[in-house]
Amino acid sequence: MNQKCILFIIAMSIAIIGNAQITEVEGTLKKQNNDTLEGWKKGGVVSANLAQTNLTNWAAGGENSLTVNSLFSVFANYKKGKVAWDNSLDVGYGVLGSGADSLEFKKTDDKIDFLSKYGYKARKNFYYAGLFNFKTQMANGYDYTSKSSLPISTYLAPGYITLALGMDYKPNSYVSVFVAPATLRTTLVTLERLANAGDFGVEGATYDESGILLEKGKKYRNEMGGYIRIIYSRNDFTQEILKNVSITSKLDLFSNYLDSPENIDVNWENQIAFTINKYFSVTFNTHLIYDDDIKFGIDTNNDGEFDKFSPRVQFKQILGLAFTYKF
Repeated sequence: MNQKCILFIIAMSIAIIGNAQITEVEGTLKKQNNDTLEGWKKGGVVSANLAQTNLTNWAAGGENSLTVNSLFSVFANYKKGKVAWDNSLDVGYGVLGSGADSLEFKKTDDKIDFLSKYGYKARKNFYYAGLFNFKTQMANGYDYTSKSSLPISTYLAPGYITLALGMDYKPNSYVSVFVAPATLRTTLVTLERLANAGDFGVEGATYDESGILLEKGKKYRNEMGGYIRIIYSRNDFTQEILKNVSITSKLDLFSNYLDSPENIDVNWENQIAFTINKYFSVTFNTHLIYDDDIKFGIDTNNDGEFDKFSPRVQFKQILGLAFTYKF
C-alpha cells in the first residue's frame, strides 16, 4: 500500500492511543474503575438502518428505493487475576432495492467477524497474548457493473483465519494494541471456479496449450508474517459535546514475510454513533481495505476487455438513522 497512506493510518492510531492515555487519568477520578472488576462482562447491540423512497407520477423522475443495513454485535470478556480473555462476534448485512415498478435488490454489506484473544499479564498494561480471528461473508456477492450472473464471492470464498502470538498493550479499558511477530494467516477460497482463477491470492489452476485443465487451483493459501491489531472503543465520554457519542475503531495491519513484505495489507473499520434517545441513533460507518492479493481488472485500451490487473484501495461508507437495542 502507498507509504503515505500507511503513515497517515499510523498517525491516526497514535492519536487514538494518546487520547486513551488522557482517558486513563479521567478514569482514576471515578469511584469505581471498570478495569478493577473481575469475572465476565457481557453485552451486545442489534442495530438496523432503514431508508425508503416512493415516487408516484413524479415529474422530476427517479426510482423507488429501499435500503436496509443491519448489525448484530456481541462480546463476552473475562478478567481475573492475571488472565484477560476477550471474545467478540460482529455480523452485518445490508441490501439496496431500486426500480420503477418492482424493486431489484443488491447487496451492500455482508460480514462475519469472530475474534478471541487470550492474554496473561506480563507486567503493568502488558500481556502475553494469543489471538484467533475468523472472517467471511454469508451470501453470494456479484459484480453489478457486469452482465455476468456468476458470483465473485461467497461464504468461505474468501474466508480468512488468523492465528497470532505476541504482546497485547492495554493501558485502559478503551484501548488494545496487539503486536504479533509470529502470525499465520490462511486465505480460504472454497468455490472451485474462483480457486481455479487464482482469486484472492490462491494458486490458480494450470492448463495445457489447448486449454485442457491439468491441475485444479488451490483452495487455500498460507502466509507467515507480522501482524498488528489496534482497537479503540468508547461510549462513556465525560465532555458535554461527546456525551451521546460512541466510537469504535479497529485497525489490522499484516505483512507477509515470505512474499513482498513491503506490501502491507490494511483493514480499517470505524463506527461513530450519536444517540438521539434510548432506541434511535445516527450512525456513520467506514471500512477501508487494501490487500495486495485482491486484483481488480483495468481496461487500459478502452475496448471493453480487462488487459491489466492490480490491487486497489477499497472503501465503503454508510450513513443512516438506526434503530438500536443494547443488552
